[in-house]
Amino acid sequence: MDGQGLQKIAGDCGVGLPGAVLEHRSGPDWHLYKVRGKVFMLMTDLPGRPVVILKADPDDAAALREQYADITPGYHMNKRHWITVEGGGTIDEKLVKELVIDSYRLVVGGLHQSEQPVDPRTYGRRA
Repeated sequence: MDGQGLQKIAGDCGVGLPGAVLEHRSGPDWHLYKVRGKVFMLMTDLPGRPVVILKADPDDAAALREQYADITPGYHMNKRHWITVEGGGTIDEKLVKELVIDSYRLVVGGLHQSEQPVDPRTYGRRA
């Protein structure tokens, strides 16, 4: 999957999540996906390569970086809690959607319960 395909799949998934909004920033072309004002996904183009930046559990983030050559520490973010995903041969549509939903759940889980649009413990999980 190339970088543009990656961003399209991640963006479509992100805007479809309950309570999610897309905010465009000027300057460098940044797209911020938020839930209740908290960022769960960012998209931008690094020189010559579109990327998606997602929140991740620190243990999962380390494992993902080891397993996938196209996943690196979060660009301009906390390197333990964020990952950068680039288009490449190790990334597929299913993985992208799982990573976006996991990032969303992590951010929703940090919200006060009355602000949570979904139950982060069960949303998007298969029975």
